[in-house]
Amino acid sequence: MFPPVLILLSGFLCHVAIAGRTRVCPFAGILENGTVRYTTFEYPNTISFSCHTGFYLKGASSARCTEEGKWSPDIPVCAPITCPPPPIPKFANLSVYKPLAGNNSFYGGKAVFTCSPHHAMFGSDTITCTEHGNWTKLPECREVRCPFPSRPDNGFVNYPANPVLFYKDTATFGCHETYSLDGPEEVECSKFGNWSAQPSCKASCKLPVKKATVIYEGERVAIQNRFKNGMLHGQKVSFFCKNKEKKCSYTEDAQCIDGTIEIPKCFKEHSSLAFWKTDASDVKPC
Repeated sequence: MFPPVLILLSGFLCHVAIAGRTRVCPFAGILENGTVRYTTFEYPNTISFSCHTGFYLKGASSARCTEEGKWSPDIPVCAPITCPPPPIPKFANLSVYKPLAGNNSFYGGKAVFTCSPHHAMFGSDTITCTEHGNWTKLPECREVRCPFPSRPDNGFVNYPANPVLFYKDTATFGCHETYSLDGPEEVECSKFGNWSAQPSCKASCKLPVKKATVIYEGERVAIQNRFKNGMLHGQKVSFFCKNKEKKCSYTEDAQCIDGTIEIPKCFKEHSSLAFWKTDASDVKPC
């Protein structure tokens, strides 16, 4: 008796036996949108199946080659995972939803929500169809109210003349003369029931220096001209000082903070009577 002979024809393995016959099942090496794991297709071997992300097995996860040369059970298919239309949270609106499978969405499909007026969203506004055929967590829309904003000292505030102020309502602030606003001019009722900021009014600074050349916003200016009415809160200038040992000049900053400014101790105001002395601003920098 002669042993079996294996012949490879056009990519398929054919088993030829001189005396005797090996049972082989049909080629099952390709599963659309999935993977087949196998060693051979001969009886009594078993093959297993899995699907790519976004698809599920419609049928058994494995099959066995029978004595009759057939797979049992039948080869499965990989069907796309779908999600039903998403539920809409209370006080929310569905702003973006493009179903691709009838009225359903495929895996990875998205839906976007917005909240009704006066309501704030807690959670993500976008949900996604998962590999389990359900949607990620829905957001929640809650009504949000803010207390009436307080008027700042030495200033004023304007807001809608309504009995209640809601989420996204705005208020504007301003200050009386010689005071400047510390904070934004407009604030908004936030989703947490408070205002986005609480501006205050800060006093201007009267300058104890009558004459000096300073640096303001990168430019050399005469302080007596640029700030003849005083400096506003937050404004900053740089005074020139002398290094007597090195015979050069350097600068130190001074800033107006709510009516107070500290002039650098190294600054010496140049008297117009002492014309023979050189002002620090005219000395070469260190």
